[in-house]
Amino acid sequence: MRYGSSRGRQVGYEALGARRRGVLAAVALAGCGALLAAGCSPSGGPGAGPRAEPGSSPPGTAAKGSGSAGQSGSPSASPEAAGPPAKGAVTVTGEVAKGLESPWGVAPLPDGDLLVASRDKGTISRVAVGLGAVTQIGKVPGVAPGGEGGLLGLALSPSFASDRLVYVYFTTESDNRIARMRYDEQRPAGQQLGAPDTVFRGIPKGLVHNGGRIAFGPDKMLYAGTGETGDTGLAQDKKSLGGKILRMTPDGDPVHGNPEADSVVYSYGHRNVQGLAWDKDKRLWAAEFGQKAWDELNLIEPGANYGWPEAEGKAGKPGLRDPVAVWTTDEASPSGIAWAEGSVWMAGLKGNRLWRIPLAGAEPVAEPEAFLEGKYGRLRSVVALGGDRLLLVTSETDGRGSPEAGDDRILTLTVR
Repeated sequence: MRYGSSRGRQVGYEALGARRRGVLAAVALAGCGALLAAGCSPSGGPGAGPRAEPGSSPPGTAAKGSGSAGQSGSPSASPEAAGPPAKGAVTVTGEVAKGLESPWGVAPLPDGDLLVASRDKGTISRVAVGLGAVTQIGKVPGVAPGGEGGLLGLALSPSFASDRLVYVYFTTESDNRIARMRYDEQRPAGQQLGAPDTVFRGIPKGLVHNGGRIAFGPDKMLYAGTGETGDTGLAQDKKSLGGKILRMTPDGDPVHGNPEADSVVYSYGHRNVQGLAWDKDKRLWAAEFGQKAWDELNLIEPGANYGWPEAEGKAGKPGLRDPVAVWTTDEASPSGIAWAEGSVWMAGLKGNRLWRIPLAGAEPVAEPEAFLEGKYGRLRSVVALGGDRLLLVTSETDGRGSPEAGDDRILTLTVR
């Protein structure tokens, strides 16, 4: 069984591990079916909605001036069904891969295989689902790993079937940036990634709080979660790219309809965003690390201020948007999230568990529920595969875990 230890204020956290209960079931994954290209939820992945028109509201949001923009809580939503059951369930159905080093981003390919980024090695590998074979397809030039930085988020172009473009978020010697690379399977193994084309640069970097999650939304725009690098003032500075959620075109340009013209800043007041997912109604959800009190799950609205560093957790302060759910930092330290079966599923690093947040529209129907506590150590990424299926990526080899034989792993789950 694995357990976490307390976390420092600005320099991140550590996880202490003990021996794991039980034995992992070495079950091969069969019948994965068609997987989502960008690692988003089924309704929120590429192709799920039309491209945003100039001046239009992003998908899943109310038009400007409608709904509720109260001092805290969520915006108003139309009446919806009661939502999923208060109690859920998680079953580990297979182990897709093991022996991975510092896995971070993961992107399902159309044929069912996976691409996985190694934060510290700066490489991308292909995992043959059903066989467990892991083959390096290439290395991302310019990655400068250190602390919480390195090769982080991974996403496929909405037009991947034709353009074969893989998007990456990574740390360099000077900044965090987003680039795209063409994936050519006809080239020799290890040389299948073309030269990087930088689409966006200048995101602040640090030893901590680099954010790093990227995903294409229902509008086929590219979203990125960033961190404030430990410089808390960046989160409230709208001119800074730190402590933000960014929204841009696939070419890295500001999207017409963003809160401010000629700006990619979509929301601000964040500490360190590493989870992005859309629900069936195309609402954007984000998970972020708290400092020493409360980790957060937020419902994201364009232009909203999520409070950091003026607030941590549910503060109820005028002008600041409160989170929908909170956890103590020992329980969560959230990274990736996904939406499936009416709930947001959130991977916990220090918390060593998978959280389920059942939702009726924008409101929780019950308290968050924890699964897999201590069984697989630190959990980094969770990806929806459609229906009741999820991928779960562990993170014991990131320098803060206690790796055992076979770590790190990618597991398949069925959930309800």
